Amino acid sequence: MTHTNGIARTTPAASGLFDHVAPQADAIAHFRGRLGFESDVSDVAAALAEPEPGFVLVDTRSEASWQQGHVPGAVHLPGRRIAATAAGRIPAGTPVVVYCWGPGCNGATRAALEFALLGHPVKEMLGGFEYWVREGFAYDTAEGLAQRPADPLTNVVRDGLEGGAVSDTAISCAC
Repeated sequence: MTHTNGIARTTPAASGLFDHVAPQADAIAHFRGRLGFESDVSDVAAALAEPEPGFVLVDTRSEASWQQGHVPGAVHLPGRRIAATAAGRIPAGTPVVVYCWGPGCNGATRAALEFALLGHPVKEMLGGFEYWVREGFAYDTAEGLAQRPADPLTNVVRDGLEGGAVSDTAISCAC
């Protein structure tokens, strides 16, 4: 890699990693599309802190998982029951954000599909409950509210961008 006027320049990767690259327009459509389907836990937490978040957060995990802990204010609706029971619990057309355990589980993806089939605007919370906890957000348990320190590997800082003010109340991604 070379630097010219502060701009990093590189030659094509010898590994073949970029032998096939999507055209710019396709890349823009793909990544813009992903933002229409997905959100991260920090953005969901920020929206939930608003007086009117504008969506219902749905935990799609099992009863046992829900009892171990869940995002405060979430509605518990296991994925296998969405098609049969969602209409009685969430008004038609209400925007929904779904989550499951974590990135190694596609339960939230299946749940998002069910809500889309029912006509709801829907997004999946990337990282699920695992990253909610790992980023240091409080969660409800059968014993009450719990919270763990933020995992430094999740790249979070308190109150915004790196170098920002430190507070004990707000945690957000440094992205």
